[in-house]
Amino acid sequence: MTAASRGAVEVSDAPSPTGAKPESYVRPLSAESSGSAPGRGRLKGRRVLVVGGGQRTFDAATDPIGNGRAMSLLFAREGAEVAVADLNLASAEDTVGRIEAEGGRAFAIAADVTLESDVRRMIDEAQRTMGGLDGMVLNVGTFGKTGLDGVSAEEWNKIYDVNVRGPMLACREALPIFENGGSIVFISSIAALRAGSQMPVYDSSKAALGGLMRNIAHVGARRGIRVNLVYPGLVDTPNGRTAGAGRPSRGKGHVPFGRQATAWEVAYAVLFFMSEESVYVTAQTLAVDSGLSGM
Repeated sequence: MTAASRGAVEVSDAPSPTGAKPESYVRPLSAESSGSAPGRGRLKGRRVLVVGGGQRTFDAATDPIGNGRAMSLLFAREGAEVAVADLNLASAEDTVGRIEAEGGRAFAIAADVTLESDVRRMIDEAQRTMGGLDGMVLNVGTFGKTGLDGVSAEEWNKIYDVNVRGPMLACREALPIFENGGSIVFISSIAALRAGSQMPVYDSSKAALGGLMRNIAHVGARRGIRVNLVYPGLVDTPNGRTAGAGRPSRGKGHVPFGRQATAWEVAYAVLFFMSEESVYVTAQTLAVDSGLSGM
């Protein structure tokens, strides 16, 4: 099968007879990429908490779906009951409403991951309401200013409280009541792998998640609990558009697949780690970035 027959655009380094530049490759959207693929029962019977399952608003009229909402919807389509936790309860309830409109099961929890009492209540409510907890995604993160001079020590600590301390608290509270054989997934960023965001506080906090993940995986292995991490690259989400508004150069360079990812493409990578298809995989990382971090 040729690239053209798969819907791709042929790419050649040779100049055209007219001297025009060859057409660039743009990865076509699949049913999974657009969120229109049907569920396949990959999480049937599972009870999953998505921390950060709402989403921010950049432009309500044009915003695409965000990573946390896409994951929540996808897990429900695949048969899981989903606890959708978010600092913004209304946004979490919006996600729940979309799940229920598709016939799925979900409920919303308001929680601030920087508060130990909120994290404790969030984990307890998710476990009690669903009758158990065997899946958790830690999709939390906030940005900082560019450079070092503009970031105060207080702001640095606040960002680390959200991006690193929050996931740590969630794992600390969840592990004692987590079901054997369950799965935890951290959501980091390729900013953890390469200096490009110009935000040292964000990059370093997301890099810290790798070390945290490996330690949680070490503890969880005693009970068959798998713990892995996903590095999203440039993704077209409200968060991504917010970042782009503050840093116009974001996404302007060469992207190997010719476009940014969709949140659904990130969600399917997380689904692999959440499902039994990755039953022998733990303490591993996966970059969903069309090769940006490796090429």
